Amino acid sequence: MILYIAEKPSLGRAIADVLSKPLKKHDGYLEAANGDCVSWCVGHLLEQAEPDAYDAQYKSWKLEHLPIVPEQWQLKPKSNTRSQLSVLRKLVGQAQQLVHAGDPDREGQLLVDEVLSYLKVSQGKIANAQRLLINDLNPSAVSKALTQLRSNRDFIPLSTSALARSRADWLYGMNMTRAFTLQGRKVGYQGVLSVGRVQTPVLGLVVRRDEEIAAFQPKPFYEVFAHLVEDKASASSPFCAKWQPSEACQKWQDADGRVLAKGLAENVAGRITNQPAKVISVDEKQKRQAAPLPYNLSSLQIDCNKRFGMSAKDVLDTAQSLYERHKLLTYPRSDSRYLPKAQHSDASKVIAAISQGAAELLDGADAPNPKLKSKAWDDAKVDAHHAIIPTEKVANLNTLSSRERQVYLQVARQYLAQFYPVYLYWDTQVLIEIAGGSFTASSKREQQAGWKQLFRSSSREEQEGDDEDNGQLPKLTPGQILHCTRGEVIEKITQAPKHFTDATLLAAMTGISRYVTDSEIRKILKETDGLGTEATRAGIIELLFKRGFLQRQGKTILATDAGKGLINSLPLSATLPDMTAQWENRLDAICQREINYQNFMAPLLQNLEQLLTEACQQLPTALAGVKTTKPAFKKRRSTTRKASSSRSPAIKASKDKTTTGKGYRRKGKNNTAAV
Repeated sequence: MILYIAEKPSLGRAIADVLSKPLKKHDGYLEAANGDCVSWCVGHLLEQAEPDAYDAQYKSWKLEHLPIVPEQWQLKPKSNTRSQLSVLRKLVGQAQQLVHAGDPDREGQLLVDEVLSYLKVSQGKIANAQRLLINDLNPSAVSKALTQLRSNRDFIPLSTSALARSRADWLYGMNMTRAFTLQGRKVGYQGVLSVGRVQTPVLGLVVRRDEEIAAFQPKPFYEVFAHLVEDKASASSPFCAKWQPSEACQKWQDADGRVLAKGLAENVAGRITNQPAKVISVDEKQKRQAAPLPYNLSSLQIDCNKRFGMSAKDVLDTAQSLYERHKLLTYPRSDSRYLPKAQHSDASKVIAAISQGAAELLDGADAPNPKLKSKAWDDAKVDAHHAIIPTEKVANLNTLSSRERQVYLQVARQYLAQFYPVYLYWDTQVLIEIAGGSFTASSKREQQAGWKQLFRSSSREEQEGDDEDNGQLPKLTPGQILHCTRGEVIEKITQAPKHFTDATLLAAMTGISRYVTDSEIRKILKETDGLGTEATRAGIIELLFKRGFLQRQGKTILATDAGKGLINSLPLSATLPDMTAQWENRLDAICQREINYQNFMAPLLQNLEQLLTEACQQLPTALAGVKTTKPAFKKRRSTTRKASSSRSPAIKASKDKTTTGKGYRRKGKNNTAAV
């Protein structure tokens, strides 16, 4: 008997639907006509044991207990899913062949692996286990995936990376939360000060932005524009050019090159009025802009927040519904914006489905050409999962909720864009000299609409990186003499940075290298940066709201007094993204077989001990007088499917070397020999 173990019942049913009929429905699994079975995990069936499971004294929170490091990592079954674990125990024992069908990502790999390990599956079955990767729940896609099974052993590094992340998060979050909660009580703060290696730097981004805005002092600055015509007598072909201050003006400018002296600007405007102007250069280039890539989860969340005001969690939940319930989208928790080349052969069917179910997307546009192949098709940039795209199923938009309709159309439009020519335009840059000063003017003239036809009415062009079009310029030639009818001074006021929204906070989390202080780390993270994962970012943001550290004002995200107090009480390194950015880089290195589990954990433990020492040496005075925003502490639970950990079944068990040190309990099995 072959046993397929899916992550969720919806995926299990999709697999069973393409197996031999008739199907028999049992409690917790489905059986095909040939005896093969499909079961599922209902998310994580296991969770990490609480500290008091390792030692009863840890039930009381005391600084002298820290750091707590398990001698042997323990998992326990979740109380509400024990029955499903029992079903899997029976089926695993009966199966001759196991097929891992967890979601196609790092945590989906660990989720099934941890169950097999907990059930003590024989090494023979583990060695022969296969991996099924499904991105689309429609029958044709599932059937195709079943013909492309791989050895589950190929995914040992993926599982190990998830294992390392999970254990590291437990160690860091549990120890740091206890330390700062206990210290907070000493200054009168009675709430739980939850600290996490991802959530805390995210909170730090918001707190620092709020403080920067509060401290901002607006100041006026001045721009000078020359109003030009080709012919003084007829005032033909009028246009404007902007003054470019010379080096001699630097002492009247700020760090961003803005002129702060009104007198200087007025003097320039007066000098150029009613003066001849000479065209120094005309640079006209044809430029091309490729279609935006298909979506990954973060880019979809960002665009949907901008267009529809949807929170990151709303977008994830909606996309998940379109994937599981309606089968209209592929796997939504993807971090990839690329597609496998083999998938291009399905383009005609997908385009036909969109054209039939969402014809409004093509109103006023040319027909898409399925033979075109954009840069999105790149096997080198696709691993376990690909970009989020529509399936071959025709959508009935009338049966979708408003949110589902919005998200589906957003994804479908982005996919269609891959089958249009590039956007072509002429970009003109002109340099003009007036009374010894330099002025510039620019324009953009469309040559070929290409994929932009799809976005004319979507209010999306500003999201695709367009340069502002300053209007059309007359045909100019170098050496041509124009006339400046007048100079004009425009007074503007410097603007404070904007408060974060879901879209901008997600963008900050995905492009975290911009906020990393260490230049060397920033170099490393240009390609692999990111706070959290595609699947966890929305949950992290929502968690900060639930814990009373963030609050919303319309679309704006602000830090609460408790959030500000926590960030201003922690060691700086705990509030910056540098550390967690390094973690993500090293976790990726595990996936690429460049480092092993021990290489990741050893420096983490050293850093944790240092942070705890700092925590005990000073009181969090920034929290004095701050009211508790959340109820009393409850048992620490997983907030997403990503928070559990276990031994990876594909990782051969071995014993750790004993490491001694004050407060540490590290001796015991860690199951990481092959890591």
